[in-house]
Amino acid sequence: MARSAAQKIGRQDPTSRAFGDKVRIMREQANLTLDEFSKLSGVSRAMQSKVERGEKSPTIGVAKRIAHALDTSLSVLMGDEKASRRTFALVRKNQRQVFRDGETGFERYMLSPVMAGLPVEVVFHHLPPKASTGKLPPYPAGVTKHVLATKGRVIVGTENVETVLEEGDTLYFEADVEHWFENRTAKPAEYYLVISAAQIYPRS
Repeated sequence: MARSAAQKIGRQDPTSRAFGDKVRIMREQANLTLDEFSKLSGVSRAMQSKVERGEKSPTIGVAKRIAHALDTSLSVLMGDEKASRRTFALVRKNQRQVFRDGETGFERYMLSPVMAGLPVEVVFHHLPPKASTGKLPPYPAGVTKHVLATKGRVIVGTENVETVLEEGDTLYFEADVEHWFENRTAKPAEYYLVISAAQIYPRS
């Protein structure tokens, strides 16, 4: 049994391990137990525990809920805090933060530098055929999203409204409501997101 456990740990994805460590540290700094954090984030205690141990790569929806409950951003949870203190930052293509959803194949590429207090983030999303981000939690009032569809067909859902974007279409919406992105076709879809706030806000 001990050997099986060791083998399991050895197969852990380094990105998931680093993400889980940072989540655990921030949760403990906030003096929150797993049970308390589960109630705050809406993520089950079992899932939270697996994420913190690096045993489970969360879906984009779960990762966003964890970030919001910690009053931070997914980018900060995945990034290097030292980089966030630079006033000038170059992000090479091979240095981009990448979040991959193991269940759907969804990929999120952070194109902006991770900088504390940066009021704008530029993100690139890849949605495989028949994939969805699932419902994402609302942002505080004042946070907006610009969407630019660059490949395939993207559906943007907000409350009771669904907007279909074809290649080249753009959409602007206020992100203080639950929303999601979906690809219902048999071909991949890709789009850029520009996330901005009326005032400097750390979550994204």
